[in-house]
Amino acid sequence: MIQHLTSLPILLPMLAGVILLMPPCGKNVAIRRKVSVLLSLITFAICTSLLLHVQQSGIQVYAIGNWQAPFGIVLVADQLSTLLVSLTALLCFVCSLYSCAGDDERGSFFHPLLHFLVMGVNGAFLTGDAFNLFVFFEILLIASYALLMHGGDKHNTRASLQYVILNLVGSSVFLIALGILYGVLGTLNMADMAYKITFLQGDDVYLAKIGGLLLLVVFALKGALLPLHLWLPNTYATALPVVAALFAIMTKVGVYSMMRVYTLIFGDQAGELSHMAQEWLWWLALATIVMGGIGVLASQDLRKLSANLVVVSVGTLVALVAVQTVNSSAAAIYYLVHSTLVSAALFLLADLVGKQRGKVADRITAGRPVVQPMLLGIMFAIAAITVIGMPPLSGFIGKVWILKSTIESSHTYWFWAVYLLVSLAILVSVSKAGSTVFWHHTGKVDTQSAEKAHPAQIIAILTLITCAPLMVIFAGPLTDYALSAADSLHDFSSMTNAVLKGAK
Repeated sequence: MIQHLTSLPILLPMLAGVILLMPPCGKNVAIRRKVSVLLSLITFAICTSLLLHVQQSGIQVYAIGNWQAPFGIVLVADQLSTLLVSLTALLCFVCSLYSCAGDDERGSFFHPLLHFLVMGVNGAFLTGDAFNLFVFFEILLIASYALLMHGGDKHNTRASLQYVILNLVGSSVFLIALGILYGVLGTLNMADMAYKITFLQGDDVYLAKIGGLLLLVVFALKGALLPLHLWLPNTYATALPVVAALFAIMTKVGVYSMMRVYTLIFGDQAGELSHMAQEWLWWLALATIVMGGIGVLASQDLRKLSANLVVVSVGTLVALVAVQTVNSSAAAIYYLVHSTLVSAALFLLADLVGKQRGKVADRITAGRPVVQPMLLGIMFAIAAITVIGMPPLSGFIGKVWILKSTIESSHTYWFWAVYLLVSLAILVSVSKAGSTVFWHHTGKVDTQSAEKAHPAQIIAILTLITCAPLMVIFAGPLTDYALSAADSLHDFSSMTNAVLKGAK
C-alpha cells in the first residue's frame, strides 16, 4: 500500500466527492455532513503520513500505469509538495466543519464541490507533468466556479463572472505556452524539460523564452499578481466566507507553480534562460505589495480587508521567489503556511462578526456590539497580531526571516522600504478595524435576531488560530523542515535523477 501513498491525496478527495453525491449522503443532510468531515479528516491523515514518509525516504515518484517518465504521467512527492497538500487537507477539514453550521445548505452540492476542489489543488501540487498541471488547474477552477455561486446574490454573480472570464483567458494562454514549449523541447515532463532546456540553441532559445514568459502571465493571473490581481478582492469579499477561507490556498497554487517552474526548469542550469523571469518577478511583486497595502487602507469591511491581505501575502511570496536562494525559498515556505492559515481564520471571523452585528454586518463602522464580544474579540486579537507580524506569534518569525533572506539581494533597499511601510499600513488598518468593530457601539446587543456562533464554527476557527502559537513553539523543527524543503527545491540533480532515473 505504501507504494500507492503518493496518489491517495488526489484519489481520496475524488472518491469523497463521488460518495457525497450518492445516497444516502446525497439526500440526508446530517449524514452528508458527518461523512464529509470524516473523509476530510482521513485525507488530512493520509497527507500527513505521506509528508512523514517523504521526510524519511526522500522524493517519491509514482508512475501512473507503471509508465515511467518522461513518456508516462508521474506524480512527484517531495517535502514542499507534501507540506502543501497537508495544508490543503487541513483547510478542507476546517471549512467542511465550519459549513456544518448551515452554510452548506445555502446552495447545492457544497461538500462534493469542496472535495473536488481539494482534488484539483492537491493534483497541482503533486504533478510532475506541465500538461497535467493545466488539467488539475481546470479541475480546481471548475469546482471554484460553482462554489463562488454558492449562496450568492447579484454582486456575487458579477464578481464570479469576472473570475470565470479571466480564468478562461488564462487557460487559453496556458495551452498556448505549453504548445510552444512542447514544440521546442518535445516533452512536458517538468524534470525532463529542465534537463533538455540546457541543450537549446539558436531560435529554440527564444521560443522557449516566449513559452516561459507566457507561463508567467498564467501564474500571475492564478496567483493574483499585479496587474492581474484586480479580480481577487471583489471575488473573495463577495464569496461566502467559508468559500473564501478555502480559496486562501488557491492563490498559493500560482505561487507554487512559479517556484517549481522558475527554479527547476528555468533555474541555475538553464543556460541562457537561467532566471529569465527574476527581474519581472521582483518589480511585479513590489507593485503587488503596494497595491495590496493601498487596498488594506481603503477597505471598508472585514472581508475586503482580509482579501487585500491575501494580495499583500502573494506579493511577498513572489518577491521571495525572485530572490532565488535556498534561504529565501525556505522563508517563503514558512510564510506561505502562516499566511494561508491566518487569512482563512480572518475570513471566518468576519463571517461571525457580520452575523452578530445585524444590518451593519462586518463593515468597519460603529454599530451594534457582537453577541459574543469576549470570544470573538480574543480570536480576532490573536489573528490580528499574527497577520501584523508582531511577537510572539508566527507572523513575527516569518517577517524577520523574510527580511533576513532578502538582505543580500540587489533590490534589498526597495523591498525593505516597501514591505515595512505596507506592514505599518496593515498595523494601522487592522488595529482600526478591531477597535471600531469591538469597542465603538451605537446600540445594544440584538439578542433576538443575532445568533451565537455554532460550536463547529468556533472549533474550526480555533483550529486555525492555534496554529500561530504552535508555529512558534515548534519553530525549530519547522524552520529545519522549510530549509530542507527549499534545498530539495533547488537541487536540480536530485529531482531529475529521481524522476527520470535511467531515462537520460
